[in-house]
Amino acid sequence: MPYNTPSPIRLTHYSSGAGCGCKIAPAVLETILRVGGPPFDDPHLMVGYGSRDDAAVYDIGNGEALISTVDFFSPIVDDAMDFGRIAAANALSDVYAMGGTPLMAVAVLGWPVEKLPAAMAGQVVEGGRQKCAEAGIVLAGGHSIDSPEPFFGLAVSGRVGHDHLKRNDTAQTGDLIVLTRALGSGVLSTAMKRGLVQEKESRAFIRHLSALNSIGAQLGRSRSVTAMTDVTGFGLFGHLLEMSASTLSAVIEYDRVPLLEGVQDLLKSGCYADGALRNWKSYHNQVSGAEALAPMMVGSDPQTNGGLLLALDPNGGDEVLGMLKDQGVACSVIGRFEARGSRSAVQVR
Repeated sequence: MPYNTPSPIRLTHYSSGAGCGCKIAPAVLETILRVGGPPFDDPHLMVGYGSRDDAAVYDIGNGEALISTVDFFSPIVDDAMDFGRIAAANALSDVYAMGGTPLMAVAVLGWPVEKLPAAMAGQVVEGGRQKCAEAGIVLAGGHSIDSPEPFFGLAVSGRVGHDHLKRNDTAQTGDLIVLTRALGSGVLSTAMKRGLVQEKESRAFIRHLSALNSIGAQLGRSRSVTAMTDVTGFGLFGHLLEMSASTLSAVIEYDRVPLLEGVQDLLKSGCYADGALRNWKSYHNQVSGAEALAPMMVGSDPQTNGGLLLALDPNGGDEVLGMLKDQGVACSVIGRFEARGSRSAVQVR
C-alpha cells in the first residue's frame, strides 16, 4: 500500500514546493544578483557569492576561516520530525561541502499558526535539534515567523583551515568527477506527494534524505580533492556548470550515474519534479547530449541533501576512493573534466 504518515496531517499538502525543489531557478537568480552595485570589498572575505559556492568563508586569522551558510525549505515529507532532520542535514551539508566542520546552528522557522498545530512545529524543531546533536553541535536559538506555508532550516556556522578549504570552481583538466550519492530525490519526493511510493521504499528514502555529509570534513584534508560541492536544488547539471567555470567541460558517462531505486520506472511513467523543468530551461543551452527525457530529468532533478560532488586528481584518486569505501560511503566515478575548447560546459555521453 502507498506510504501514509501516522499523523492525519500531511505537511506536504501545505507547501507548493518540496525540499530543494523550492529553489529559485538559476536564470532567475542571476537576474536577482545583477541588481544593484558591486558587493562591498572585504579583504578578509575568502569566498562570497561571486562563485555561487555553498557558503561564505571569512578569514579569522591564524590559518583559520569561519564558514557561514543558511538553508531552509518547505516540507518534502509529511512527518514533522523527519522534516526537521532532513532540513537540518541539508543545511549542515554546505559546511561539509567546503571541507569544514560545523560549530553551531540557529533555526529558521516559518509556520502557518492558524492552520497547523504549534506542537507540530515543535516536532520539526526537535528533529532539527536531533540532527545537530548527531553532528556534534548545539542548536543554539533561531527565529520564527507566521507564514502562509511551513518552512524550516538552519543558519550554520563552521570552521575550516585555509589548507583544507574546498571551493566549487577550482577543478583542473583531467580531474575525475565523483558523486557520493544516488540521484533522484526530486522524482521520488514528487511520487511520494502523489501517493505512488510504498511504505518500505518511503522509509529508505527518508533515511537517504536525512544522512549527514560529514565525510566532507575528511575530504577537505585531501590534496587530491581539487574542488567540491554538494548536489542540491540546481541538480547535477547545475552544479557541474558551477564547477566547470569558463574553462572546463564536465564530460559525463550517463550509464555511470547512480539512481535511487524506482527512479527509472517513475521517469518512464512521466513522474518528475517541476523544479527539474525550471532547471533545464535555465541551462539547457549549456548542456549537450541530454536531449532524451531520462538524462534530461535526471541531470536537472533538484536534490534535497544530495551527495558530494568531487573533482579528484587521478594521481591520488585511488587513495581517496579507498578511504570512501572504508568509511562505508558509496561513490561513483561518473566522468572527467576536460578542456572546454568547442565543447559544451556539460557534455553527456
